[in-house]
Amino acid sequence: MRDRDVQRPSLVWFGLLATASLLSPALAQPVAPAPEAPTGRTAKSVVTTTKDMVAAANPLAAQAGREILAAGGSAVDAAVAVQLVLNLVEPQSSGIGGGAFLVFWDGSTMTTLDGREKAPAAAKPERFLGPDGKPMKFYDAVVGGRSVGVPGTVRLLERAHKNWGKLPWKDVIEPAVRLAENGFAISPRLNGLLTQEKYLQNDPVARAYFYESDGTPKKVGTILKNPAFAQTLRSIAEKGAEAFYSGEIAQDIVATVTGHPSNPGDMTLDDLKGYTVEERAAVCGPYRTYRICGMGPPSSGQVAVQQIMSTLETQDMAAMKPGPEAAHWMAEAGRLAFADRALYIADPAFVNVPVKGLTDPGYLKSRAALVDPNKSMGKAKPGDPPFQKTFLWGPSDGIEFGTSHMSIVDRNGNAVSMTTTIEDGFGSRLMTKSGFLLNNELTDFSFAPEDDGKPVANRVEGGKRPRSSMAPTIVLDGDNKLYAVVGSPGGSLIINYVAKTLVGLLDWKLDPQVAVDLPNFGSRNGPTELEAGTEAEGWKTALEAKGHEVKLIDQNSGIHAIVVTPAGLVGGADSRREGVAIGN
Repeated sequence: MRDRDVQRPSLVWFGLLATASLLSPALAQPVAPAPEAPTGRTAKSVVTTTKDMVAAANPLAAQAGREILAAGGSAVDAAVAVQLVLNLVEPQSSGIGGGAFLVFWDGSTMTTLDGREKAPAAAKPERFLGPDGKPMKFYDAVVGGRSVGVPGTVRLLERAHKNWGKLPWKDVIEPAVRLAENGFAISPRLNGLLTQEKYLQNDPVARAYFYESDGTPKKVGTILKNPAFAQTLRSIAEKGAEAFYSGEIAQDIVATVTGHPSNPGDMTLDDLKGYTVEERAAVCGPYRTYRICGMGPPSSGQVAVQQIMSTLETQDMAAMKPGPEAAHWMAEAGRLAFADRALYIADPAFVNVPVKGLTDPGYLKSRAALVDPNKSMGKAKPGDPPFQKTFLWGPSDGIEFGTSHMSIVDRNGNAVSMTTTIEDGFGSRLMTKSGFLLNNELTDFSFAPEDDGKPVANRVEGGKRPRSSMAPTIVLDGDNKLYAVVGSPGGSLIINYVAKTLVGLLDWKLDPQVAVDLPNFGSRNGPTELEAGTEAEGWKTALEAKGHEVKLIDQNSGIHAIVVTPAGLVGGADSRREGVAIGN
């Protein structure tokens, strides 16, 4: 590790052990956990490298990506390695049992891949209604096979690698294979989340893997090995994604989903075999001298981020600095964006989402004019964007929590921003015998199929992809050159996390570490939410004077940001989690 890759000394030692484990089978030994509590902050310093960089949610995953880059791999090669290691070390958040969105920049073209999970063909709009016709309680719907969507991550990784990979497919999978076989030490964060978890140990496979015989979570530092996952990865390395979507692994997935004793699902082998990744046009929009690009529907992330940033662009945010005035504008912009999000955005294969209208400069200007600098609007109403080719439908909710993100830039200037998820922490709480957890992504659909007699855009339908808030983002400068790669986990709060970080980078000219560590604040068209335990608490009185209903809440973001500078790549990883930014 370079001297300028400034981290805590224990993380340097940790990274060196990770290198031995991932690259040299002769030296492979289980590695120690990062010294980080499951909640709270770990102090981190900004990192600068000259060739390439990866920022990811766990040091072992970041190290896997770094070594792939050092071996001459592309940003996409590194993303494959990072994702598969995250499946092991951060299983509560993402993995091959879930889905992902990937934004890729090759120096001239912005491309996005949609690997979002899909509802089984048999899914019906009333899927999450109880016998009384009312929406089920959230965890009654989550736990079991009913909530599991057809996973898309493996197909996405294969598609991206075929398009933009440089190293052999087997080579980029190998680091995760070795880690699964040799084991890794359970981190304080994973142990803490297992301690808080209420449902996971009801699944016999997950209980045997994560818990001791007395039902207590395996302790911090316990070496966790996953030979079943290693074998799954070997099959995928040898046969490609088809090994996941047909054959023994697919049969295992279907059996796990349909075999739940009280809440079974209806996924079939045909559902898995028929899954496809969609290449979609990036949603891009201006912000001052920059161009911000990201994922379009079924993700609401980039449309909402663009709407927020367009409102903020009407103000001198650079002069405003972090404080109650900036929080007022961010919250009001968020209200407007989330109102439109709730009404208009869903899977574009099922509804005509008016993306062009929602990002139309004239429409956004009219929305920004609704903000009173001296008074909160309370709850915003959705607008009436131009270029609509659809009927009006009812609003809906739908968020994901068990999510991760990676930002990667390789030595050729190619960039990946990828947000990946299994929805809630530990997903559906179902673990396959093949060694991975399954998502509960279908609970990102609206539980109620109608609102006031009108169909909800994000209702459940067979073959449909649920709406997401994930917002993997790439920023270009005025010369159309790569400037920044940003993203975060965090459910619907992702949109505000990313917007806040973009303001920090683009307006306040903060280094990436400071920008991601700023207090989180904003609104999802409800209360104005300030991050508890931070300096943002001090803004409460001033915001209430403007009519805001203010709530102090935990906002455990996991933002990663990389910025291109004349001195090299500069990166930061959110101090609220155990992730790191490293490179060569």
